[in-house]
Amino acid sequence: MTDNSPLGAGATKPLRLGTRRSKLAMAQSGLVAEAVTEVTGRAVELVEITTYGDTSKEQLAQIGGTGVFVAALREALLRGEVDFAVHSLKDLPTTQPEGLTLAAVPVREDPRDVLVARDGLTFEQLPSGSRIGTGSPRRMAQLNAYARSHGLGIETVPIRGNVDTRIGFVRNGELDAVVLAAAGLSRLGRTGEVTDFLSVDTVLPAPGQGALAIECAASSTDLAAALAELDDPYTRAAVTAERALLAALEAGCSAPVGALADLLADGQAVNELRLRGVVGSTDGSSLVQLSTTGPVPTSHDDAAALGRELAAEMLAKGAAGLMGERAL
Repeated sequence: MTDNSPLGAGATKPLRLGTRRSKLAMAQSGLVAEAVTEVTGRAVELVEITTYGDTSKEQLAQIGGTGVFVAALREALLRGEVDFAVHSLKDLPTTQPEGLTLAAVPVREDPRDVLVARDGLTFEQLPSGSRIGTGSPRRMAQLNAYARSHGLGIETVPIRGNVDTRIGFVRNGELDAVVLAAAGLSRLGRTGEVTDFLSVDTVLPAPGQGALAIECAASSTDLAAALAELDDPYTRAAVTAERALLAALEAGCSAPVGALADLLADGQAVNELRLRGVVGSTDGSSLVQLSTTGPVPTSHDDAAALGRELAAEMLAKGAAGLMGERAL
């Protein structure tokens, strides 16, 4: 009987890794490819796939946000055109499609947001009237709320584009600053351009920000088992709680939701997981921000329960009324 699985006994061809074409996606996928070669002994080739999110010029909040960068990759997986795919976890819809499995969530990069501003300015140093670019309603809501409470006069400007395009708006003087994910700049080797790391007390990141997702066909059991060696249980527990909160709050559009689960240690022992969540109107006039702490989850269900519990508290405090807001 012939073994046709990607890791079958007779398999010698390189494993095909499906990735978006952007510099950041290629950098992330390259790092994963090296790690996969290490655990499987197999060469890995990158297969570049263009997604709707890459070609559309509309604002993310208008085209649905989640899912627009992953659908084409998932279709290629289901058709057997690639063996596995790498996504930024924050781009993944919260429901797992039939036929695919989330084989690994590797150790998370820095989840924070960062500022790249003109003249090396930090957020607090930006003069009144500064224009800050971001395509994220979540960032807009929190930046505007922080500015309001600290007497800073800022204007948030919706933008799209890759890292070069976004930073280019600052370099050419069109914007005073842009907000990006620390993890992306780190993976591109560009943290030297950051002028301010935004504290999570100021801006909570997107659920899953800084983490990668490695997905393969559920039928590729040998490959899934090999990829699972790259899984980090703490990162998976944290992002599972964050994504469960998002799923329980989801209002059918690109909602301005921030969430971060972090592990709390007592001495050397990690014994608790703290989950923080925020929902806000994009102008920052109204925020619902809560947190909860529980034992470190030992199962997917435990982690998800923590997220659902916090979401229920946030909804009780009025979060639902803020969910339908769009950036434009």
